[in-house]
Amino acid sequence: MGFIPGLELSRRFYWEAVRPVLEGSFSGLRHSAALIGPGSETLGFDDEMSTDHGWGPRLQLFLRPADWEIHAGDIDSALRDGLPHSFLGYPTNFSQPNPDDNGVQLLEASEGGPVNHRVETQTVGGFFCGYLGFDISRTIGAADWLTFPQQKLRTITAGGVFHDKIGLESVRARFSWYPQDVWRYLLAAGWARIGQEEHLMGRAGLVGDELGSALIGARLVRDVMRLCFLMERQYAPYAKWFGSAFSQLESAAALTDILVKVQRASTWQERDRWLSEAYRVAAGRHNRLGLTEPMPERPMHFFGRPFRVMALHGFADALLRSVRDPKIVQLAKRRPIGSIDQFSDNTDLLEATELRESLRALYGPR
Repeated sequence: MGFIPGLELSRRFYWEAVRPVLEGSFSGLRHSAALIGPGSETLGFDDEMSTDHGWGPRLQLFLRPADWEIHAGDIDSALRDGLPHSFLGYPTNFSQPNPDDNGVQLLEASEGGPVNHRVETQTVGGFFCGYLGFDISRTIGAADWLTFPQQKLRTITAGGVFHDKIGLESVRARFSWYPQDVWRYLLAAGWARIGQEEHLMGRAGLVGDELGSALIGARLVRDVMRLCFLMERQYAPYAKWFGSAFSQLESAAALTDILVKVQRASTWQERDRWLSEAYRVAAGRHNRLGLTEPMPERPMHFFGRPFRVMALHGFADALLRSVRDPKIVQLAKRRPIGSIDQFSDNTDLLEATELRESLRALYGPR
């Protein structure tokens, strides 16, 4: 049998292997079953190489808190004894977590004895608390939205729910996209990021620093791509799948060739030409959103200097003027640092759920 995408493998694993064990020993127990959270398969980007670590027949079982207290241990034991040792050609047994490799587990064939499975039994609240650092009994505030990494929001809202009797989908729906004014603030911050460096690409080139100019150009390419994710209301995944996910956006048809030409340009003048085209496409998409008054779609020269810019037209300010939520209005009076994804791409920071509460202070009263 050829490669089976992990999400489909997990769906079938639930219905054909896990569900019969539950019906045999825990008939009538209300639960939800899903595959959400970490893993390339939740995003639909896994392939045969993905099978070499952390991948396989796995899923999450969600129980109500009282049922979890009573049944979690017994469910684990029943699955250890009742699951087949292989499923659709893949082992269901996993190695022990590797403490030297972030707890990664590998598929490990076995022929007898208990199965060291990866059917994780937990509560909905426990999952969101552990993965996002958020108590689902609370209202999601602006500071929460701005400190949730997009890569985690994408893996929560992607993936698949195979069975839902305790309301997992209704909780996931709360994270489907940003509130309107948070979205406007993030769009403004995206344009502000472009404005911070769009004039520096040419300036570095003018003094003969083509390496520095190319580096700034590459950063601007990523900023344009991130802006497109926001404009199309799609969370951006982490670096490994960023380009793959971008290729699925509507913007990709008009922008991909242009952005590749920016990356391949050997002179700042060529870089300037193609970045100007990218800005023009982005400005057109902005205007089609109808969030502000129509904005110019032609780049302008930077105060008479021989390189062109777009954010200087005032996209960020126009978006911030359109905000109505009082809490976001207060944020709009400060420098538009945007969300955690926009001011940092440090993986350790984005993944450190325990730091999220400290980061919320960036958006608190002053």
